[in-house]
Amino acid sequence: MFDLSADYWSLIGQGVLITLWLTLVSWVVALLMGILLGVLRQAPVGILRAVAAGYTEFFRNIPLLTVLFFIYFGVPNTGIRINAINSAIIGLSLYTAAYVGEVVRAGLGTVSKGNIEASRSLGLSFLQSMRYVQMPQAVRAAIPPLGTLLIALLKNTSLASQVTVADLFFQADFVGNRTFNPDILLIAGAIYVALTLPLGATVNLAEKRWAIQR
Repeated sequence: MFDLSADYWSLIGQGVLITLWLTLVSWVVALLMGILLGVLRQAPVGILRAVAAGYTEFFRNIPLLTVLFFIYFGVPNTGIRINAINSAIIGLSLYTAAYVGEVVRAGLGTVSKGNIEASRSLGLSFLQSMRYVQMPQAVRAAIPPLGTLLIALLKNTSLASQVTVADLFFQADFVGNRTFNPDILLIAGAIYVALTLPLGATVNLAEKRWAIQR
């Protein structure tokens, strides 16, 4: 059923590498943006909180595919050319950052007011308190949901195939059309599982280690 030539297996392997690259780069960007959004949601300046909240609500309420299509097909109309992979990374990052920001905001909400007041009484500024007191505790609380978002991001990369990115799903679909064997999608599904299960185990391990330190 899965008797494929070496060339087809090579395409699948290339698709896996592209999927991992999309996941890694998008996650790093989304994590940085999400932390910034989460901090801004707690900022003492109202306009900053409003901007962060607006960004979050906007991207949480539109489909990811719409974001990808707009960046890949719409942005070039302004004269800015972005290739398929970069379009996918930008779209995935912008979209995921909104959810990361909410997770970070929720994590910051778990920090006791006593700790925050104590840091302020010591003369720490908002940013210093955020860096040395609140964020370290918030990150520990946010590990499980952040891990869930990372796994979701890996699976969401399959939508990049809709903007011609040759990721795992794209290559599997291509091979299936060439071989007239739709069962190739079972291989793709198994590969996604093989990629996400270790991620879940790593997140669980990280959570336990942080819990012990805490």
